[in-house]
Amino acid sequence: MLRRTLLTTLAALPFAGTALAAQTTATGSSASNPVEVLPPEKPAPQWPIAKRYYPTEVNVRPELAVGSIIIVSDKFFLYHVIAPGKAMRYGVAVGKDELKFRGTAYVGRKVEWPSWKPTPEMVKRSPDHYAKYAENGMPGGPGNPLGARAMYLYQDGRDTAIRIHGTTEPSSIGHAVSNGCLRMVNDHVIELFQSVPVGTPVTVY
Repeated sequence: MLRRTLLTTLAALPFAGTALAAQTTATGSSASNPVEVLPPEKPAPQWPIAKRYYPTEVNVRPELAVGSIIIVSDKFFLYHVIAPGKAMRYGVAVGKDELKFRGTAYVGRKVEWPSWKPTPEMVKRSPDHYAKYAENGMPGGPGNPLGARAMYLYQDGRDTAIRIHGTTEPSSIGHAVSNGCLRMVNDHVIELFQSVPVGTPVTVY
């Protein structure tokens, strides 16, 4: 009885192996690439913002300076010009109507996981919200309102107090809600940060 069971099991093995090979061909990558085993495709990132604010390469006016950053506040778009006539476009949040920054500046400083301290004007406008941070501020980290990266905008060697930075509130992208700074999704500001050197000119419309 034991010998008969063993023979039956051995007889079934080639068929099991064939089925396994067929399954590998159907579900793996051997049919299209007999050498490399490719990992399954990862789904595209899903951010809590409208898709028009996802990073997108777009055509722009060819006279725009390569390397410059241009922000169109009313459209909530930041453009980083990467080649003549080409730019990466990102969605941003901008300042409330009375606090919108407009003009020219340059990236005077770059910081990873920046600390944050409200300006005296911010404390005066909203003491209940900001007064507790007035002296010591808040250390950098995932809970910091400046997010993962910050690029500090300067004019004539002086800090304007305006930053292009990440945010803990990505759903604010596409809205006029900030105290004047320009917010980006953390993933997006990290990408921009890596591509932008200190000294990069910035124009905000």
